[in-house]
Amino acid sequence: MTHSTAIAVNTATEPLVIGIVAGEVSGDSLGADFMAQMNNLVADIVWIGVGGAKMQAQGLQSIFPLERLAVMGLVEVMSQLPDLLKARRELLTAFRNSKIDLFIGIDAPDFNLRVAKKLKPKGIFCVQYVSPSIWAWRESRIKGIKEATDLVLCLFPFELPVYEKHQHPAVCVGHPLLHTIPAELHETPTLELRSALVWHNDGLQQYFIERYDEVSQLICVMPGSRRGEINAIFPLMLEGMEKLLLVDPKLCFIVPTVDQNHQYIVQDLIDQHSPQLRHAVTVVYDQDQPNFSQQAMAASDIVLLASGTATLEAMLLERPMVVIYQMNKLTYKVVSHMIKVPYVSLPNILAGEEIVPELIQERATAESICRTVTQLLQVRAYQAQQDALIATKADMQAQSNQQPAHTVIEYWLAQQRR
Repeated sequence: MTHSTAIAVNTATEPLVIGIVAGEVSGDSLGADFMAQMNNLVADIVWIGVGGAKMQAQGLQSIFPLERLAVMGLVEVMSQLPDLLKARRELLTAFRNSKIDLFIGIDAPDFNLRVAKKLKPKGIFCVQYVSPSIWAWRESRIKGIKEATDLVLCLFPFELPVYEKHQHPAVCVGHPLLHTIPAELHETPTLELRSALVWHNDGLQQYFIERYDEVSQLICVMPGSRRGEINAIFPLMLEGMEKLLLVDPKLCFIVPTVDQNHQYIVQDLIDQHSPQLRHAVTVVYDQDQPNFSQQAMAASDIVLLASGTATLEAMLLERPMVVIYQMNKLTYKVVSHMIKVPYVSLPNILAGEEIVPELIQERATAESICRTVTQLLQVRAYQAQQDALIATKADMQAQSNQQPAHTVIEYWLAQQRR
């Protein structure tokens, strides 16, 4: 697709009115980026819906605070259900009064697809930006997606085949991390990045001053961003780290956290372990560096992490990794029968093979963590994984070259011409 600076949209007499809803904080950045692209393409747009500060800065009239929709967990959703239903009614009324031309639902499919299902029969062009995970489980949801949307914007190329199978328009526009991770974080030599990271952080300066010539390898440890995840996975990681120190006492570990509260939670768990481990680990939060965890990964030799978006960040940073995940045994038993894909980490799903070791459930033990990390630190294994990550990253970039705003306008105009 050509990325021209403008698209001819017939808005000579009326502005283009777009309804847009981000149902959680993570969608605010995605929504704001989409709005910025659209504002560059179309001269006169009225934005109405729900979003955070970033979307409002792009011109959104937010009907109510985004936090009203950001409800997670079955119990929480059930307790907030009356207000969520009321919020949907308020939103639909505002959209009807504003006579919107298009509706863009950013992620939050449980809410946005229900809104879209009311709008599409009225002739409003409906887009779901971020596909529900029907590629992994409950493919039967495609029926509801087809009823509610005219187009789905996918973040990953492996999501497209299920839409092709069911003959529904879908385009891979790529994950925003493809564009937001600074190039210097994977182009600059690791030791240079490490020096810069230490230079700008007082806590790290003190940590490395005490070690100067005592560092063999630096391992970045990321146990997840939710408290429940940290409590479930980090103690196991710490046991593995203690065993690694028996193999190599000069190993050093850095744990970047998303905020100060998480820093305290992580440090409390570390303090329950041996003096040797406490000496080897530093927990760092840097409020002045919004992408600090990415910098920490890039400055490390390998990453030990829970499954999630961080595995994609590590891949894009070309950092070899070991993935660890555990959940409630009963939950895992139920979920494992429903999941169609054999892997949990995004690099392996993208590659279609296990290029990254996954230690899941009973395979996740202190001994297996120690053994797998030790093997990965061998030159040949390290280089093999890094080469596989670079190749998978290149494939993902090649298949993610469509711009979201251009795609939406192109499909919408095609529908207008019918």
